[in-house]
Amino acid sequence: MSDRPSAFRKDAVLARLAEQFNVAQFVSFAPKAGAPIQQFARLAGLPADQHFDTPAEAIGALYLRSVEGTLNVRSFNEHRPQSAEFLYGLSSPLDVVAAVERLSAAGWFTIVNETIDVSDGGVSGVILDDIVEFGPDVTPRGVEKAGFATLRSDWARRLFDIVYGFGPDFASAKSARLEFSLHPKPRGYRQSHVIYWEFGENEAMHAADVEPRWPNGFSRLLGDKAYGLLIGHLAGVPVPRTTVISRRVAPFSFGESTGTREIWTRTCPTEQVPGHFTTVRGWTDPFKLLNAEDPDHRAIASVIAQEGVPATWSGAAICDAEGNLHVEGVLGAGDAFMLGKKAPQELPPEVLSAVETLYQRTSAQLGAVRFEWAYDGRTAWLLQLHKGRSVSSGATIVPGEAAEWKSFDVRDGLEALRVALTMIPFGHGLILEGEVGLTSHIADVVRQASVPTRMRLVADQDSN
Repeated sequence: MSDRPSAFRKDAVLARLAEQFNVAQFVSFAPKAGAPIQQFARLAGLPADQHFDTPAEAIGALYLRSVEGTLNVRSFNEHRPQSAEFLYGLSSPLDVVAAVERLSAAGWFTIVNETIDVSDGGVSGVILDDIVEFGPDVTPRGVEKAGFATLRSDWARRLFDIVYGFGPDFASAKSARLEFSLHPKPRGYRQSHVIYWEFGENEAMHAADVEPRWPNGFSRLLGDKAYGLLIGHLAGVPVPRTTVISRRVAPFSFGESTGTREIWTRTCPTEQVPGHFTTVRGWTDPFKLLNAEDPDHRAIASVIAQEGVPATWSGAAICDAEGNLHVEGVLGAGDAFMLGKKAPQELPPEVLSAVETLYQRTSAQLGAVRFEWAYDGRTAWLLQLHKGRSVSSGATIVPGEAAEWKSFDVRDGLEALRVALTMIPFGHGLILEGEVGLTSHIADVVRQASVPTRMRLVADQDSN
């Protein structure tokens, strides 16, 4: 070993982190007389700083223990502690040895570590006291970019427990900043499912004003419906027992039993596509369904098997542009209503009261929301959840003026509406002819398209 290294040197900091946390396996070298001399080593199943006779022996031992079968080489010096040259995913130990020798000859310190695949279905993120930011397919520094999820630490702890069955050490991150990544396969120096990358003191941050927002990278990983329902479950509102069969994450379940033991199979796109993909009453082969509806693996993230609600009434609720709650629904199941095939009916007071209570409980923690619901005679159950206030108000579904208004008969259906919206000239608007709910998928589709849209009410038609 060389002379005692600086306590602030990058490999020394990593060695200190390994005293408390699981880190990626590594071995480091100093450029003594231009040749690589081993400094630190943290390899699974070996004592800390296990000494090897040669760099090749140390790198070979690390390579044999790496889950991905590849290694990274980062270089630095005491005047430039952040990495200079960085070599990623080298699959040949001989290439790694050659790189370390070349960099040492040029006067660089080196750290060789196992490659950690951040696209394995897990997530990377940062805990900042009471706030957690995370996302898939990125390193912990990825939270500096758009698209990450943000949750209170207590919600994040429960979410990781449900989805993965494990999570980071939240207690150690109190009044601190802790970078982590979660992985389905155990790895690292301590061979656990959580890798830690950096730990530092940080001013306390409080999550009182944090509102979950999606779509984000993690909601796209699970699918929009699955993530929305999971957030509803974390908020403590009634969500039917749901099992998520994902393309990239092992199956997991959450929610409460409705008592029916009946299953509805629902496709779960990465982002909301109202009424487009299949929902089946009963169980169907999820893999056959995925292959039929999304053979390119681009649109649908998962399939969810959800316990059915014995619905006496079903429908949807939105918060409009003025902040007013609109609750609409029909007797029995709400499929035809959501597809625009059935007009909303007058709801009994007890149904309105149950749905309004569901909205109040949800919005108290999430802010303005939109959701689908089913009422079983006692409880209003959450069937889908989306974040945000609607732009609609009264008969105006999407505000805006138009040079010319085109008519669309809602009886032609959702798919015909999608086609009509792609063909409507810029600057033109849409008039929906027929009775349709402000909370239906018909309204959702035109809101997503951002085309000025109005409903022609029955009274308006009668007066013509």
